[in-house]
Amino acid sequence: MLREQFGAEVVVSENSDNPQPYLVIQPAQLAGVCLELHDNGQTYFDFLSCVTGIDNGPDAGTMEVVYNLYSIPYDHHLTLKVMVPRNTADEPMPEVPTVSHIWRTADWHEREVYDMVGIYFKNHPDMRRILCAADWEGHPLRKDYKLQDYYHGIKVPFDQHNEFNGFKGEPQQLTGVPTPFSDKREKPS
Repeated sequence: MLREQFGAEVVVSENSDNPQPYLVIQPAQLAGVCLELHDNGQTYFDFLSCVTGIDNGPDAGTMEVVYNLYSIPYDHHLTLKVMVPRNTADEPMPEVPTVSHIWRTADWHEREVYDMVGIYFKNHPDMRRILCAADWEGHPLRKDYKLQDYYHGIKVPFDQHNEFNGFKGEPQQLTGVPTPFSDKREKPS
């Protein structure tokens, strides 16, 4: 159906062998494809369950956005993916068209992907950070993310607190002194 309406090149690839089949769509065609899947009486994907951003790492050189669609009246699922080139220091942020005009829930999902992974959603009505502070440096879920040393004069990097939280076999320490009241449970054998 999509190939008939948008041309054979709209679907880059497909995978129906998984328990959750998916189509990889050309990024430029995404909004049109989603609108058709939403408005078409045969498919009527009226619910966007989730939008996920994936950084495949600097070596792969790509990033993905995954859309989980669901039709409440027909009780069927479809997963769409778009793949975009990963930016470097010299290139602009990867860009994908917004679908927030089709599903209102995409508004916040796309902002989360933008904030955490660093993929920009073109024509989004309010493209700004949603979880990190507006002046935070970088995108924390990128594979090459480097935590900044200071934020507004406050030291932010990892310290030894998390090394002694009781999850790696060490006693729980809150103030650098072992406490006799550990909440650590014995590992079942």
